Amino acid sequence: MESLAYRPINREEFGRFKAWIGERAGINLSEHKHALVMGRLACRLRHHRLATYGDYFELLQRREGASEIQIAVDLLTTNETHFFREARHFELLQQRVIAAHQGPRPLRVWSAACSSGEEPFSIAMTLAAGLGEKPWEIVASDISTRMLERARTGHYAMARSKSIPREHLAAYCLRGTGSQEGTFLVQEKLRNRIEFLQVNLNETLPALGDFDAIFLRNVMIYFDMATKREVVSRIVRHLRPGGYLFIGHSESLNGVTDEVKSEVVALYRKAPR
Repeated sequence: MESLAYRPINREEFGRFKAWIGERAGINLSEHKHALVMGRLACRLRHHRLATYGDYFELLQRREGASEIQIAVDLLTTNETHFFREARHFELLQQRVIAAHQGPRPLRVWSAACSSGEEPFSIAMTLAAGLGEKPWEIVASDISTRMLERARTGHYAMARSKSIPREHLAAYCLRGTGSQEGTFLVQEKLRNRIEFLQVNLNETLPALGDFDAIFLRNVMIYFDMATKREVVSRIVRHLRPGGYLFIGHSESLNGVTDEVKSEVVALYRKAPR
């Protein structure tokens, strides 16, 4: 079958997608992201045999394009991640959160932008190692249904295991054999402790309960200041008094909120009662 050629995205088309994803997901695409938008959405132009990005945008506006909207959101919001990214955070999770947890209630952690699952599974390994048989729960959320589907499997290429501490890899992961050679699977006992949910941080949040720690890492870099304030305000409401908020090392809450105070770089705490 002859392939259909499509034109590169122009400034006007890019502006329409920029405004659209900003309204839907709070993401502020900078002007140099033309290539990213074009590359991420090219597969959908090919799929629908469309000639321009403007044609695809019009498809998204039509009622029959409703199922396509989630696909486009998924493509434009997917971010790179890996196991135990910013490893110091997992040391602090052990030292500040796990070590201080007392009482019979489960320790609860929210991975608020979990992508393909590496972050919540890193948290799960840390909690399992630190708490033993004590109860704990993780909520892992993302705007992308495609990433959530991948995350729920707990199945990854072996190359992605390099950043997992060796003792955790041995204790909580299974090496693939036969047709699954070259992959590994996070053990079912950890997968079953994580609830994966689709959540748009730019909208009213569902009833998630309260958390001892929330990870909101490497996502605010895509928000403008007004959106950062709104998102952080929503999230902090779900943080227990004395709870911790982890953000990316390249991020800051200066001017964003005074509801949590800096403890060390990229770690904030809500005042205890």
